[in-house]
Amino acid sequence: MECNLISIPLQLEQMHENTSPTIGFVLLTHAKPLQIYRLINQLNKMFNHPVIVCHHDFSKSDLSIDTLSKNVLLVRPYIQTKWADFSVEEATIQAIKLMYEIPNAPDWFVYLSAADYPIKTAKQILDELASSPYDAYVEHEEITYEIYKHSIIQNMLWLKNSYERYCTKSFSFNYLKKYFGQLNIEIRLEHPLLTKAFLPFSKELACFSGSQWFCANRKAAEYIIDFHGQKNAVSLHYSKLKYPEEAYIQTILGNAPHLKLKNDCRRYVDWSTGGPHPKILLMEDLPNLVASSAHFARKFDIDIDSNILDELDKITS
Repeated sequence: MECNLISIPLQLEQMHENTSPTIGFVLLTHAKPLQIYRLINQLNKMFNHPVIVCHHDFSKSDLSIDTLSKNVLLVRPYIQTKWADFSVEEATIQAIKLMYEIPNAPDWFVYLSAADYPIKTAKQILDELASSPYDAYVEHEEITYEIYKHSIIQNMLWLKNSYERYCTKSFSFNYLKKYFGQLNIEIRLEHPLLTKAFLPFSKELACFSGSQWFCANRKAAEYIIDFHGQKNAVSLHYSKLKYPEEAYIQTILGNAPHLKLKNDCRRYVDWSTGGPHPKILLMEDLPNLVASSAHFARKFDIDIDSNILDELDKITS
């Protein structure tokens, strides 16, 4: 009898460990409808029609609603988004908010663009999330003045850019000169002692920067929604800047003491070509994708190479 009593809690614990979490997907899209349909179809096949919330910018391209499966929810009204603009963050959080307003909202969600695609099986992804000690997988590097100065010396461009984008304050002055026409002068404050009065950051509130794309659980999602709804100094600050998608949510999550974060967004991206956008992934990249520990990869383009998506379908089925 004692053996039976001992085995019951052990069985319950094993059942709990073996239970897969539910997962949903937040899609931010604006172009290439055929690629959007393909991504949705693949997610449906892999995850048995999960909750998918899509914010599609219909001002950029049309999307046939009739062709979408019933598990796909569209954010209405949609927001007209611009690259490197705070409208992207508004659209993203509206989509997350819609996902967690519905009954039986998922335990986890993955934030994707139409250029993303799964490179691991559903079981591999769900098994990792089921045993995860983290609340979010998100790149979040703290951006400080010391790191900024070091990045200049070491030529670490993205850290330098992050500090200049989010942690400096610029003033522009225009003068009309009688003989020289218009004279434009810009002054940029860099040191924290000079920027303190203009920025929301402090010893208690750090600036974080990283990849736009991430994965988070319900606890982290609800915190993002609540924080954004307060319309505080952080959201006001980033709403006036370019490239807020690489710092706003990262700063929200990075300063949440009750959340445990993994500094990895589980996304394979190849920046080897330089420039503001990553390399378009081709068949030649397949070995690297298979070897990666990432769950998803980007960027793909079916107009350039759809064969690699065909191969990934076979690998992840």
